Amino acid sequence: MTNLVVHGGTPLRGRIIPSANKNAVLPVLCATLLSSEPLRLLGVPDITDVRKILEIFRTLGSDVKMDHATGTLEIHHHATEFDCARHRLPEEMRSSIMLVPPLLARFGVARLEDNVKGCTLGVREIDPHVEVFRRFGSQIERAEGSLVVRAANGALTPNDHWLDYASVTTTENFVLCASAAQGSSTLTNAASEPHVQEFCRFMAMMGVRIEGLGTSRLTVHGGDKLKGGEFRFDEDFHEITTFLALGAITGGDVIVRNSAPETFPLIDRTFEKFGVKITHEDGWSRVIPNGPLKVQTPFTSNVLTKVEAAPWPYFPVDLLPIFIALGVRAQGNAMFWNKVYDGALGWTGELSKFGAHVFSSDPHRLVTFGGNPLTPAVVESPYIIRVAIALFMVAASIEGRSEIRNATPIRRAHPNFVENLRSLGVRVEWTSEE
Repeated sequence: MTNLVVHGGTPLRGRIIPSANKNAVLPVLCATLLSSEPLRLLGVPDITDVRKILEIFRTLGSDVKMDHATGTLEIHHHATEFDCARHRLPEEMRSSIMLVPPLLARFGVARLEDNVKGCTLGVREIDPHVEVFRRFGSQIERAEGSLVVRAANGALTPNDHWLDYASVTTTENFVLCASAAQGSSTLTNAASEPHVQEFCRFMAMMGVRIEGLGTSRLTVHGGDKLKGGEFRFDEDFHEITTFLALGAITGGDVIVRNSAPETFPLIDRTFEKFGVKITHEDGWSRVIPNGPLKVQTPFTSNVLTKVEAAPWPYFPVDLLPIFIALGVRAQGNAMFWNKVYDGALGWTGELSKFGAHVFSSDPHRLVTFGGNPLTPAVVESPYIIRVAIALFMVAASIEGRSEIRNATPIRRAHPNFVENLRSLGVRVEWTSEE
């Protein structure tokens, strides 16, 4: 188990250059298998999931040159081979399922282990992915401990599909399949998060024609031979928001590089609900100290201030724990509503160890009664990236020593989290135990 120990109570001050969004990087890495030409990716973060995918590429015979110091990846899949009886895709990693379409496109077959999962965010079914594979003409076979997917007649066939809900990875799997199918395919109720748009821009760089970028309806014209090239990742809007929130909860002054502030209006307004002002200027975003955190009273004064999280362009559900941490520290009451995952708020009982007062209304909603005096604590994080960070945020705002146990998930998304925190003046360290 890997834990984070923090001596809190210090306002964070300084500048941060965030890493790329793992939810853009991982599907892009999977998509590189569609091309036999050399590719160069800039800004690839040194995180565990990236290392797992690069290792499977090496196992399959691809040329992989990764400079973790600069974040530069040179990759060439010209001699790649795949044997579904011998090769295994990475387990315990949700993005493995996005390796299926390029394997189908190149080899006509893919094998997916049963133990493919990401964070423990309730039930995360693979049925929508299986449905997409079948829509493109694939057959699904159950084997011992795995699923084998085969493209009928060795090729994918174009189709139109309407998703039950706007799933990010299902949308990306549709685009991957459609790019390899000869003809045009249209997806309705597509996810449109910034990392989905970034992934689609990479596909376009390789030569895939995509209409409707950033909307809920995508048309993909597939079947062309895909080329190589160079692609630079944007900064992760999750990490940008995280460091701005850390500045806010500690009463600090944090500035974060942000080349895409156009994605932030709703996030900025959500900060404002807790009395936090965010500015964007010359490619940098800044949290401006403005006194103690305070929940702003709605115009309709007999209702609670709400943060409702759902698929984009709603407030991002992955950021909800970050703002729950702000709600715990802010004077006043606020309601938080997770409209995506069942049971994803079960961790909030850990906040009571700090002395926080939260009330779970149901599996999707909770209310924070903020502004109470808090004390340092030892808390346990579930395997959810930004829950570990939310618990750390609360701890960082309290004077004294706190410990976040099982904080390992942070490393799945933020390669230099502790180093960045230290540069902002925080006393923090990783500790390990058997």
